[in-house]
Amino acid sequence: MANIKSQIKRNRQNEADRVRNKAVRTSLKTDAKKLRSAVDDGDADAAAEAFAHAARQLDKAASKGMVHKRTAARRKSRMARAVASAGDSE
Repeated sequence: MANIKSQIKRNRQNEADRVRNKAVRTSLKTDAKKLRSAVDDGDADAAAEAFAHAARQLDKAASKGMVHKRTAARRKSRMARAVASAGDSE
């Protein structure tokens, strides 16, 4: 346990950041799961809507440093391909 006042505060900040980041990363996984579900069902409209929401959330997370910007770009690219394939199969 830290004895230095500034380190005690830093530990509190780190814990708050950790909890917030975990919540955001969990919701990103949920969004991706919803998108995959819509693609698997062949529902192109639902897939497009889920993609729009997931892409926006990924961009927000990347801008705040919760995920790396290239990670966000890679995930969005893969999601976009999945949505496109769902539209083609109709």
